[in-house]
Amino acid sequence: MTTPGDTAIVMTRSFDAPRRLAFDAWTKPELLVRWYGARGWSLVVCEVDLRVGGAWRFVQRGPGGTEMGQSGLYREIVPPERLVYTEVFDNQSYPGESLVTHVFTAAGGRTTVSSTVVYPSKEARDIVLAYPMRRGVAESFVRLDEVLTAQMQGDTA
Repeated sequence: MTTPGDTAIVMTRSFDAPRRLAFDAWTKPELLVRWYGARGWSLVVCEVDLRVGGAWRFVQRGPGGTEMGQSGLYREIVPPERLVYTEVFDNQSYPGESLVTHVFTAAGGRTTVSSTVVYPSKEARDIVLAYPMRRGVAESFVRLDEVLTAQMQGDTA
């Protein structure tokens, strides 16, 4: 995780999976519900209208029944290379929406996913950095790696 500039956070992780499968994991509800969120959290609402201008909505449920909702609109979809969308949380702690860009790069049978989140201000970005985002994203990426490995082994559950 890096913070280039005043308003962005960049998260990068490589996975031992083909780019198409990694892209699918970010865009298909049946895969998203298997990995999205930190350990102990589950995706209980996963709506994806995967088209430019289409809406998405996720609701995660965590320990003690805490729920966190987020939504946005797809701005750019270039399978399996790039996915761009807006993001706003139901109980957001900063004003405005963020812009999320995922770039999927293939090399040597592996896929590197670089996720850039641009916030409306430095203050908004800093508020997010104060949360346990690093831990949550890291745990989510471990879960994604497990799903991709299972998919590579033919698990379609």
